Formats: sequence, C-alpha cells, structure tokens
Amino acid sequence: MTSDLKPGLRLLQTLQVDDSLTVPAMTPAFASFGDMPPVFATAFMVGFIEWACVEALRPFLRSHERTVGTHIDISHVAATPVGMTVTADVELVAVEGRKLRFKVSCSDENGLTGEGFHERAVIDHDKFMARVLAKSGQTGSSPQ
Repeated sequence: MTSDLKPGLRLLQTLQVDDSLTVPAMTPAFASFGDMPPVFATAFMVGFIEWACVEALRPFLRSHERTVGTHIDISHVAATPVGMTVTADVELVAVEGRKLRFKVSCSDENGLTGEGFHERAVIDHDKFMARVLAKSGQTGSSPQ
C-alpha cells in the first residue's frame, strides 16, 4: 500500500434496494429466510459496507495487493424497504501496519440503519492465493 494511506480517508457509496437484496432473496442458501420480511438483508448490508471500504482503498493499493475483511462489528438498527436508497459512509480511522480499521454507517432516506466498525488487512494476492490453494490441497491455479 502507498504511504499516503492515512486515517481520515472517507467514501460515500449508494445502492438502491431491490428484491435481490432482501432477506427472502437469501432463501436458496438459507431456506428459513423465505418467509422473512422483504427488507434489505443484514448480510447484504455487511457486503455493501465491505464493498465501500474496498473501493475507498483501491487507489492506495499496489497492483499485487488486495484487502480482506478480518472483523466486523455492526448493528442493524432499522429496516430499509425495497425501492429506497442506502448510503454507506466509511471512514478509515486507524492504520496499523497492514491492519486497517473503518468507522462505518449506513442510512436510508429516513435516517440511520446501521453502524459500527469494520477491519480489513492488506494482503499480497499471489501469496494469499498460494496459501488458499495449499489449504485446499490444490497445487495449481486451476481447480482440480
């Protein structure tokens, strides 16, 4: 990562909630969610927050670097129905070596929907993938 990555980096990202981002949309993976309310799913909110952090960091990473999520502490405090827009507000609050800590929040047109902290780690993509492949018992870059 570049030396100019410092606390204070901030990004706002928006997303319109549609049916594919609701709790029932997770039914193929988790059958019990089929009869849940059709609102923005917590799992998708977490993914949205991670996406915003990845986008904020992108200009500061070298070509061989990526970031991976290592910790998330988020409260989902209000439901967002289909059709509303959610905004993620992510701010880098700490850089400790490869460890990056963000203060994060989400809101819709009616106010706060979630908030907390998210941590990411800077990785060397090729080294990381070599460890993943070794863990899975693969030796090449293509699945066996």
